Amino acid sequence: MATDDSLPARVLAHVREARLFRAPGEALVAVSGGPDSVALLDLLHGMAGELGITLAARYGLPFELAELHLGPNATETEARRVRYAWLHDVQNRRGAKYLVTAHHQDDQVETILLRALHGSAPAGLAGMSARSRGGLVRPLLPFSRRELADYANARGLPVHDDPANQDPRHLRSWLRTTLLPLLHERLGSTPRLRRDLLSLGRHAARDRRAWDRVLDLVPDLGLTVDKNGFAVARASLCGYDNALSVALLRAAARRVGLILGPAKARKLVDLAQRPSGRSHPLGAGWSAEVAFDQVHVRRSREDDVGCALERISPSGERGSAMFGGFEISWSPDAAPDRIERATWTTWLDSTAWEVRPPARGDAVVPLGGVGHRPLRRLLMEARVPRSARSRYPVVSRGATILWVPGICRSATGLPVPGTRAVRLDVTEHGPAQADGRT
Repeated sequence: MATDDSLPARVLAHVREARLFRAPGEALVAVSGGPDSVALLDLLHGMAGELGITLAARYGLPFELAELHLGPNATETEARRVRYAWLHDVQNRRGAKYLVTAHHQDDQVETILLRALHGSAPAGLAGMSARSRGGLVRPLLPFSRRELADYANARGLPVHDDPANQDPRHLRSWLRTTLLPLLHERLGSTPRLRRDLLSLGRHAARDRRAWDRVLDLVPDLGLTVDKNGFAVARASLCGYDNALSVALLRAAARRVGLILGPAKARKLVDLAQRPSGRSHPLGAGWSAEVAFDQVHVRRSREDDVGCALERISPSGERGSAMFGGFEISWSPDAAPDRIERATWTTWLDSTAWEVRPPARGDAVVPLGGVGHRPLRRLLMEARVPRSARSRYPVVSRGATILWVPGICRSATGLPVPGTRAVRLDVTEHGPAQADGRT
């Protein structure tokens, strides 16, 4: 049984106090074979029941093994990106709630020092957090490499040290094997250097948390967040002091998992002053766009690709299908006495319909209106961002538009009240529905 000062007892106390596993669920443990990750697996295996988690790599259960074959010239950044991409793929396939890694206190010290050398802003100097997006958990940050290695050795756990960890060609390895020993020698106190760097990280982390809380205290910012990005009020962004706007944008970006450097944040402030429809790429699948009175920062969705070629036709009297970021559902239903013009539900007089993207020259005869309205004008008036207009669903019968969901119902295809009709419901997933379409 673990004593109160044993490593298992201290790890369990830390995990409980920090509430790292806040709900029951399966945990996928990343194990490289080194003493720190092997110790992590053994520690979690011993306390899984007490924490309410099940380990995907529990002793005696199947595991997944991969060699990424990055080659000798792969950078540390590239190796980390590929490694996490594979781990998250395994996590998603298994439906694991948590992905647990063995980053420890020495890793934290190295990370803070590396970021200081790279000129990182305070958010970067905060180092690694114990809990991150996507269920990533780092329960060993308060514990040193030495005590984890001692634990693995005392338990007789089989370990393998990767030679790359000592290869000075890699920046982190050079820092570990060359720079840190020189700093220890010059300062004359290993604990002092470690303590000072960790203190720097804690101060920066408090600064990062403070800016996150400021976001909720600035109502004029108009911040909205969803799984694909965020939006802020353009006028407010332009009206603030430049340094304040940059800090708020960087804090908002962190909420959606985007690392936005000061230079790119300043470009967004400049973008906010340009006409609606202007955009700017941010890299890694992210982009920013001025959309009427807002600035949108969005991550490209996989379902955006090829959406312009997608068409949906009903198969059976009821069903549902995805059209890009929209879910289209249909079912038989009695037609109501009155059909609204701008809603997300409508009724059609027959099953002769399809969902398609907008086409050049599209126009609509609005329900209760006179004459044809160009579809591009309707989308603009409904404040659909320019980048999203080519992917917006249109319900048509041949070349005739029956309905533009949430925006305009046409006078064509209306069923007689009380007769059997086709009910269509459209739900937009991801970005919040624009003001003109709610």
